[in-house]
Amino acid sequence: MSNIDSHFIVPLGVEHVTVMAKIENQAHTHPWSETGLKECFGPLYRVLGIKLQDGLLGFAIVQQIIDEATLLDICVAPDKQGSGFGSLLMQQLIDDAKDAGAVVLMLEVRQSNEAAKYLYEKAGFIESGRRKNYYPTDDGYEDAILMDLALS
Repeated sequence: MSNIDSHFIVPLGVEHVTVMAKIENQAHTHPWSETGLKECFGPLYRVLGIKLQDGLLGFAIVQQIIDEATLLDICVAPDKQGSGFGSLLMQQLIDDAKDAGAVVLMLEVRQSNEAAKYLYEKAGFIESGRRKNYYPTDDGYEDAILMDLALS
């Protein structure tokens, strides 16, 4: 088990996409492609990684347009989940969004993703709506839960 105190959060660049994709594929049932991840590097995006001495163990992608920030993806390697790294990354995202002038941080999450919903609720997000039958599953579709966090 890793020591949570030895972590550091850093901006990531496109050179990290291969490692990000590996974590994404391990952690999600319907992962983003490397191409999709590469498209998230540009002026509207912030991509942060959480690292330990042994390398990248998670990342998050936020898009911000004027004063609205959207968490597009947050992902921690399965063997590091439940250790508080997701919460540390989430707090950094919230702080960065506030510093960048965002008044709200929005996201959507699969209805079945209980761990992610717990992380978001613990950070203060509240459900603001639903997209019916939005996410594909192995046997159909499930709702996306829309969540918001007021930052001002």
